[in-house]
Amino acid sequence: MNSTNGLRAEQLLTAAELRENFADLHRPLNVAQTLVEASRCLYCYDAPCVNACPTGIDIPKFIHQIRSGNRDGSARTILADNIMGGTCARACPTEVLCEGVCVVNQTEGSPVKIGLLQRHAVDRLMAKPASHPFARAPKSGFRIAVVGAGPAGLSFAHRAASLGHQVSIFDAAQKPGGLNEYGLAAYKMVDDFAQREVAFILGVGGITIKTGSRLGADLDLATLRKTHDAVFLGVGLGKALSLDAPGSDLSGVRDALAFIGEIRRAPDKGSVGVGRHVIVIGGGNTAIDAAVQAKYLGATTVTVVYRRGKAQMSATTWEQEFASRTGVVFQYWSSPVAFAGTGAVTAVRLASTQAREGRLVASEETHTLPADMVLVAIGQTLDEHVWGALEISGGKIRVDESYRTSLSGVYAGGDCIRSGEDLTVQAVEDGKQAAICVDAALRRSQEASV
Repeated sequence: MNSTNGLRAEQLLTAAELRENFADLHRPLNVAQTLVEASRCLYCYDAPCVNACPTGIDIPKFIHQIRSGNRDGSARTILADNIMGGTCARACPTEVLCEGVCVVNQTEGSPVKIGLLQRHAVDRLMAKPASHPFARAPKSGFRIAVVGAGPAGLSFAHRAASLGHQVSIFDAAQKPGGLNEYGLAAYKMVDDFAQREVAFILGVGGITIKTGSRLGADLDLATLRKTHDAVFLGVGLGKALSLDAPGSDLSGVRDALAFIGEIRRAPDKGSVGVGRHVIVIGGGNTAIDAAVQAKYLGATTVTVVYRRGKAQMSATTWEQEFASRTGVVFQYWSSPVAFAGTGAVTAVRLASTQAREGRLVASEETHTLPADMVLVAIGQTLDEHVWGALEISGGKIRVDESYRTSLSGVYAGGDCIRSGEDLTVQAVEDGKQAAICVDAALRRSQEASV
């Protein structure tokens, strides 16, 4: 069959091999294992793991609750600070956040498995019927519009609804979830977890979602401002950066996120077309996700090409090492200058690069790698023409300390603003804090009008 990526899908691996490759990356702990792991925690008073978590989860507390048998209480402790604790337990770079600063690293050489303990508690609660742990405050009478059903928008909506507001979410995609649904490797989010988490979040009540609604097309910011008491923008960075190099329009050269999204949507992973010789251009976790999955689909060779060195890659060391174990090869200090082929890509010409006085310089020395598929993962940017009167700074929406944009009543958070690393957990924190700020502003306006 023909795949949407322009390559003919071939059954390069058996169904059993594909099932194994796309099985859960981090197998969950059973009850006995959680007790053993929880017993390793030192329950630090001034716990560095809490400070390292953007959402500020009380990690020693939730681990102690697991150890004492209060597993529902443990989940509530997590979700009170991070309503998307299930996704973050699966996709967070815990090795550089909470687990990276765990004191047990120094005493035993390996951290407490905080992510897996968090997943155990949250998954257990979510599996219970009518398990939503939070009740809504009395209805406030305020209506809030949220643009974007990714982590920032969903986190904002949940906290705002919990505070008693009526929330309407609008999203351009056909399914809510944002990058949790379309941008993470399939082996990180098995069993349709992104949608199960959305359903769990909606369980608080007071939230509606309308998909297929794109700001700047059938959705107008001015109208949203008129029909709602506040608007929150959690739109992420929706425009993929492309390479300005000859041949970049050849068939087989495509956006890595689109490739990842296609794999996520495919019930049969073998139906996704993949090249025999795949080159991935980029140095972030998206590049790693694309490269590993290309290998898992049966590509013979997969090479990640990065313009700087290993130490400069934004992908975590764990992700890089994981990719290497799967057979992905890394080529550093190389930058694409042209794509060869007639109709479809057959090779990539690369220039050697080096850093000089803080600047990256490409030499005239080039070499060529064969490729019948090239996945571009060099980042995303804000689609600025959509925003009209919004003030943009450094390629992102400018906000103040209360997440307010330059437009009255319009707030923003997540990857579309500059608040920290572009991580799911940071987007969740932005959404939560922005909702608290919006609630305070609405209550003040209500009191002033009395």
